[in-house]
Amino acid sequence: MPDRFTKRTAPGAALYEAAGLRWLSAAPDGATVVGVLAASEREIVLPRLVPGRPTAEAAAEFGRGLARTHDAGASAFGAPPEGWDGGGWIGPEPLMLTPTACWGTFYAEQRCRPFAHTAYAAGGLDRDGLAVVERACQRITEGMYDDDAPPARIHGDLWSGNVFVADSGFVLIDPAAHGGHRLTDLAMLALFGAPYLEVIHAAYASASPWLPDGWRDLVALHQLHPLLVHAAIFGGPYGAQAVRVARTVL
Repeated sequence: MPDRFTKRTAPGAALYEAAGLRWLSAAPDGATVVGVLAASEREIVLPRLVPGRPTAEAAAEFGRGLARTHDAGASAFGAPPEGWDGGGWIGPEPLMLTPTACWGTFYAEQRCRPFAHTAYAAGGLDRDGLAVVERACQRITEGMYDDDAPPARIHGDLWSGNVFVADSGFVLIDPAAHGGHRLTDLAMLALFGAPYLEVIHAAYASASPWLPDGWRDLVALHQLHPLLVHAAIFGGPYGAQAVRVARTVL
């Protein structure tokens, strides 16, 4: 079996992915990140990882490492990986990367509202649902969910499929990296599941001084964006689920 594989992407997406992987891997003592062997406008070459079995010990180390990755920080919410200019991608969808001082403004204007409109245009969200999300975005923009935590260096698309369980432990792959809120990565893991999720969360909480009080009650808020992304791409029940989450903000 070849010791590397090549992934083809939309124009520019491979270079954004490579920049994100390098930025995440530069975090001191952070979570393990797959290496980048080469990248071009439409292709990224990565080492082939050997699958392993998840263990509680590996999950705990990943949780602590993810906290250290986040704590490496970013210059602003919405800031792109170091050395990258312009927008990015999350899956096949374009992603805004405009540095913003306040998390609420960033999250509403660059994450939730754009994907709500994309989902509506694609039929994944109806008019009433769009109105609910719009009202939720207004509340988020007002800063009621902002806290004192500085911008984190986040993976940005941390569903379980992007945490590869290798024989050496948990490895981050396929990011949509940017400056964001720490809970965004934890919420994505909770939304789509991960092996030993509670172990990861507990280890993370033990290593991070920045999780807000009652942070578990805020997880759904941080799931609104990925639900809207899925509503835009896949439709189905994701739009209705996003609306249910948006109502909790009102």
